[in-house]
Amino acid sequence: MSWKTLEQSQEKVVKMLTNSIHRDRLAHAYIFEGARGTGKKEVAFQLAKSYFCKERTSVEPCQRCSDCKRITSKNHPDVHLISPDGQSIKKQQVEHLQKEFSYRGVESKQKVYIVEHAEKMTASAANSLLKFLEEPNSPTIAILLTENIHQILRTVLSRSQVLTFAPLKREQYVDQLVESGMTRAMAVCLGTITTNISEAEKFSQDDWIVQARNVVLQLTEEVHSRPQHVLFTLQEKWLPLFQGKDQADIGLELLLLWYRDLLYIQMDNKAECVFVDQVERLEQQALYSSQDKIQRQMTAIFEAKRHLHANVNPQLLMEKLLFKLQEG
Repeated sequence: MSWKTLEQSQEKVVKMLTNSIHRDRLAHAYIFEGARGTGKKEVAFQLAKSYFCKERTSVEPCQRCSDCKRITSKNHPDVHLISPDGQSIKKQQVEHLQKEFSYRGVESKQKVYIVEHAEKMTASAANSLLKFLEEPNSPTIAILLTENIHQILRTVLSRSQVLTFAPLKREQYVDQLVESGMTRAMAVCLGTITTNISEAEKFSQDDWIVQARNVVLQLTEEVHSRPQHVLFTLQEKWLPLFQGKDQADIGLELLLLWYRDLLYIQMDNKAECVFVDQVERLEQQALYSSQDKIQRQMTAIFEAKRHLHANVNPQLLMEKLLFKLQEG
């Protein structure tokens, strides 16, 4: 891993940190905040390498020296990772960290502390951490990683430099989902619904999202060519699967994405399609439609999404929507 590689997904964060390394003006405390999967921990350990590496070229650690190798393997004596013990980071963990702060470095005067899921610190743990931030034992760097910055004490925030990690670009995000074991078709679909890795993994559990996608594909085919089956599929498959507003909203979002893909096909823009494994079907349906009709169908889905959150009966809402989609 190099700063150049990390810069491809987190350009602003990397430029700020590498400029600080180059000028020898690193802060004593950082908060890296952003969604899971955006590279916070990778950047934290890369910063530790640049901080300790004696063979680095400009800001790039050599990745070959003893310091770099031990940081990579997570066993450097002066780089400490604190993670939640159960559901929280407890005061005792921070007190242990405080003792470590009071010692001189095992092999140097430098120390780096990385606190994972910092928002899970108990109130007493967070207050104990303030001592480190108010009276830094230089040269030390504390790096707090969080997905929920609003849950961190304001006093901790005020004593740290906050760096916000941007969501991954769609291509990077999809590649990461594929690496986790998803098919590319499903990864593209989930990558359009959410940019949060945790949420995507939650959707993929128990194959719920696979079933949801299949029901949407069946319903769009029946709207197009088997209208007599639409209400049966609604009763037997849609309503039992999409229970509650959140799941129903995802179902409507998938429907919307299908008709948006139809519009992309009409515009000869296949590269933007979400249902990447259904292009042949999309092209077939597009032959019997028009851009005006598709836009009316998309408008009907937008209206259904708006009414869904106004406590409209889900069955009546879907029956009305399906009639509009068939009518065009």
